[in-house]
Amino acid sequence: MTSSPSVIVFDVNETLSDMSPMAQRFTDVGAPDHLAKLWFATLLRDGFALTAAGASRPFAELGADALRTVLHGVELDRDLDAAVEHVMSGFGELAVHPDVPDGIRALRASGRRLVTLTNGSTQVSERLLTDAGIRDQFEVLLSVEDAGAWKPARTAYEYAARTCGTDPADMLLVAVHPWDIDGAARAGLATAWIDRAGAPYPQSSTPPSLRVGALTDLAATLT
Repeated sequence: MTSSPSVIVFDVNETLSDMSPMAQRFTDVGAPDHLAKLWFATLLRDGFALTAAGASRPFAELGADALRTVLHGVELDRDLDAAVEHVMSGFGELAVHPDVPDGIRALRASGRRLVTLTNGSTQVSERLLTDAGIRDQFEVLLSVEDAGAWKPARTAYEYAARTCGTDPADMLLVAVHPWDIDGAARAGLATAWIDRAGAPYPQSSTPPSLRVGALTDLAATLT
């Protein structure tokens, strides 16, 4: 990274939000908790596939469809529609990771503009950040629903740049997903990978400009 970006773009799901409680939503309806990860992966796969085909559907719609697939054949303690509703409603009750509030405030205090860019809805981002007491740190909350293509398509990142009135080269994408890091890098953004789990980064993906173990470490690494 040759210069310090003035706009920091945050992914939301898993990057800012702690999605681990979603596993309990599955056990609540009688399903194994490990299906939570399969469900989220299925949801992302379907969103990516539609984008690759030139189409796009809302996150919540694909999430419900993916649940019906993942829960098919599972012995539940309620009917399928009720189970889908219970799991999906869990998104509205998620909290941010413990490192997020202080990390966000430190980055905003450095004078940088902060925005979000999610494959989900702006309503979910709004509720999440408001509950965490950090909504006022963000200039704008963006969703790919207004871009017409899911991340990691170049179109999504270019939409964020246009909306912020800046060049992609003056933006830093912060995410926990290597596919998001790779897509942003290919669109010309600098990138920061939050590796809370100490996991290896895929060699097939464009490496991040920065790698930190927690969001609270990011401000100090930016010049």
